Amino acid sequence: MDLDTLQVFQRELTCSICMNWFLDPVTIDCGHSFCRPCLSLCWEEGQTPRSCPECSGLSERPDFKTNIVLKRLASLARQVRADHNHSSEEQICVTHQEAKGLFCEADQTLLCGPCSECPEHAAHSHRPIHRVAEESREKLMKRMRTLWKLREEMKSSLNQEANKTQSFENYVALRKAMITVQYQRIPLLLQEDEKLHLEALEQEAKEICQLLKESVFKMTQQGEILREMYRELTEMCHKPDMELLQVRKKGPVPSCRSESVQLHLPQPVVPELSVWPMPGLIDWLRQFQVYIELHNERVTHHFPAFEDLRCLLAGPDGPDVNYTPPRSKYFLAWGAESFTSGQHYWEVDVAGCCNWAIGLCNDSWARENDLTLDSKGIFLLLCIKENSQYSLFTSSPLLPQYVKKPLGQVGMFLDYDGGILSFFNVANSSLICSFLYCSFSSPLKPFLCSRYP
Repeated sequence: MDLDTLQVFQRELTCSICMNWFLDPVTIDCGHSFCRPCLSLCWEEGQTPRSCPECSGLSERPDFKTNIVLKRLASLARQVRADHNHSSEEQICVTHQEAKGLFCEADQTLLCGPCSECPEHAAHSHRPIHRVAEESREKLMKRMRTLWKLREEMKSSLNQEANKTQSFENYVALRKAMITVQYQRIPLLLQEDEKLHLEALEQEAKEICQLLKESVFKMTQQGEILREMYRELTEMCHKPDMELLQVRKKGPVPSCRSESVQLHLPQPVVPELSVWPMPGLIDWLRQFQVYIELHNERVTHHFPAFEDLRCLLAGPDGPDVNYTPPRSKYFLAWGAESFTSGQHYWEVDVAGCCNWAIGLCNDSWARENDLTLDSKGIFLLLCIKENSQYSLFTSSPLLPQYVKKPLGQVGMFLDYDGGILSFFNVANSSLICSFLYCSFSSPLKPFLCSRYP
């Protein structure tokens, strides 16, 4: 092969982003190829949709398989360069005047052929430098893939934490309105208690907001550290064989830090406001207590509302997981009678339930087979368990409720004409949440869904 042809051949094995020979090459939709690390960093910095750095063609897929042929050819190109460089002065053995083409595994040193046969090295394992260097690159790239996965998880956590901060601030404003309405509408509650209640809420909310902001800052910093480590490893993989092995000889490489970094990843903040007891509240509510007779009871393996909720929690970047255990059974029931006016109070025991949904729904939703959260005419409080963490949400629209899960009886008070549905923790006589200023225009049935461990 003449020199011009060789240069053309080598250019075809060069990444147009880093101008080095391909490292873990991938071929994207338009047909152009790049180092996977270079493309990953480039696309992370770029806008959506992702486009080819060379021709600007759009790429629909987020990830690609390694181009095995290009990878082997790039490895051969590095070997040709290494063979060419063996004649350089620093790679010639001073004693034997031969190229150092072998690597001693025991001593981590470069040897020529005669040196490898000397008594001090004869019993050691020796291998060609290029082969050892390529194995080192493979180990580094394996760690890089782990590091990048960790980086992606950190980005997802950071986005969720930032969204959580805004969601929590909005919730605090809504909870203030909920509390104010309760004190205004229930005669036995005192304005002095309302003032203390709101002041305590304000102070606790400030402390939680500060924790959330600190968490976002720490996650941002950690993401930058992971990114810089990834860049360092990429640069190391691009080093010539001799330099790469010299780095290996000096000791631990930056990739070793990934394990310690993983152990110290910032954990998300779980914002949870304290509940403020309202003495005498439950006794006052029970003057409106009604007996709820359930009918249309059925057991099902499928309750789409919980699956909808989990998908929303996972987000577009969340893991593709089948959240519903195949053997889980849900108990569903509707009230035998509907409410069309007046004030009504009833209680439901949720003790021992890991997932549950309670509240009101209209007749049309009760008749649907696909009970999803995007339907109109449903007013539900939902509790969902993820790992060991419980979270509360309300429907219409779906909103998180940053208060602790009730452990026993939940009281529900419907003021149909006033357009309010409130949920209470009976055990400590406190407000869980409220639907405020609703326009109830159709008959509403009590609804219950529960799943037991």
